[in-house]
This record gives sequence, C-alpha cells and structure tokens, in this order.
Amino acid sequence: MTDLSSAIDPEEAARMRRKRAEKIGRWLMPVLALVIALVLWDRVVAWYKIPHYILPSPGLVLQTLVKDWAILGPAALVTMKITLMALAVAIIGGVGLAVLFSLSRWAEMSFYPFAVILQVTPVVAIAPLIFIYVENKMAGLLLCAWIVAFFPILSNTTLGLRSVDHNLSDLYRIYGANRWQRLIHLQLPSALPYFLGGLRIAGGLSLIGAVVAEYVAGTGGIGSGLAFRILEASYRLNIPRMFAALVLIALLGVMIFAVLSLISHLALRKWHESAIKREM
Repeated sequence: MTDLSSAIDPEEAARMRRKRAEKIGRWLMPVLALVIALVLWDRVVAWYKIPHYILPSPGLVLQTLVKDWAILGPAALVTMKITLMALAVAIIGGVGLAVLFSLSRWAEMSFYPFAVILQVTPVVAIAPLIFIYVENKMAGLLLCAWIVAFFPILSNTTLGLRSVDHNLSDLYRIYGANRWQRLIHLQLPSALPYFLGGLRIAGGLSLIGAVVAEYVAGTGGIGSGLAFRILEASYRLNIPRMFAALVLIALLGVMIFAVLSLISHLALRKWHESAIKREM
C-alpha cells in the first residue's frame, strides 16, 4: 500500500503542475506575444524613422485614441448597436428556420437553397442594392449585417437538431411522444452545443457585416459608425485615427467573442464533453 501511494503521488503532483502551468500559460502567452508585437512595431517605426502619416507608433495610436475619444467613442457605440441588433435578429431567424426545417422536410428543401445563396454572395455586392431599396439607413445597415451572421446559426442549429442519438429518438417514439415533445425535450437540448458554436462564429461575422455595410453606405453625420470614421480619416490622411478606429473594432470583436465563449462555457460546463474536458 505504501509503495502504491508513493507511486501515485508524484504522478498526481506532476499532473497538478501541468494543469497550473497550462492555466497560467493560457493567459500569459497571448499577453507576451502581444507585448512583443507592440515592441517590435514601435522599434521598427523608430529605427527606420517612418513618418506617422505612413505608420504611426503604438504610443501615438494610443494618444490619438484618448484624444479623439469624443469622436471614436460614439462611433463605436453605433457599430456595436448595429452588431448586437443584427446578431439578435440572426438568432431569432436562424433558430426559427432551423426548427421549421426539422419539422418539415419540404420547408427545408424549399428555403435552404436561398439561405445558401445569401451566404455565398458577398455582402459588398448586395449592399448597394439594399441601400437603393431600403430608405432607412439604419435598417439597411442592420440588414447587411444580418445577412452575414444569419447562416452560421441556421446551419449549425439545423445540424444539431439532426444529430440526436437514434436510441433516444426511438425511445421517445416507443413511449408515444409527439413531434413537439421530441423537439422540446430531446432535439433542442441536443442542438444547444451546435447552436452555441454557430453563435460564436456569427458574433464576429455580424461585426464584419456591420463594418462592411458602413463602408458601402459611406454616409456621415450623427449616427456614423467606426467604418465611416476610418474613411473620413483616410480622406484627411489622419492615419493615427485610422489605426485607433481599427483598434476599437478589434477590441469589439474580441469582447463579443469572449462574452459568447463565456456564455457557451456556462451553458455546457455541467454536462457536455467539450466543456467538461477543459475543467479536468
């Protein structure tokens, strides 16, 4: 018994050390890589004496971000508003259509090709037509962002609704469960991991769609987003402001992905293998 305990304890201690190292490295390594990239960026600008109107230093970008916050802050809120609204509409439409497809094979055969067409057609090509036919600028921006974010939720949720364990499905049929009972108690819980995976993808795509739509719209004034501020800065050769706006867009994207990943983890950590393994 003593020999067995002494054999297990070092192995357990080594496993705990690896676990702590991975936990620290998960946060430390990206931070170190980012710091190294920023230092190299700053040094390249200094060594080669690159003018700020070609490539500003990280310090100048940060100064511009603080100095122009009165302009960039409201623009970031506008872009974020469009992104979240498009994501919400994509969730409602994508999940609703996926449920319809799971209930009716004829509906899927009729409408799924149109969803594929919307996905494979570049939003840059569709956006000019949207802004011709849709008079309200905000509605046009929302529609463009929705087109980009809609398909991942639809396709992933549809796949999840079809990925039910056949044995459980047969058991529900044996006990006389109707179609709606199977949907609510079996298919929707089984589709949750797939839906959350599509949601993480759609979150970033909705931001991309909002920014692209703002570029195509190209209208300024009150209610303009970060994309217009980038265009405005490029016209004025205000490159530091362009970089500051790009930094804000990147931060918005990271924040959206982090929040959606946290929601996914909290929803799955008690029962799904993808989340349980990360806690082991």
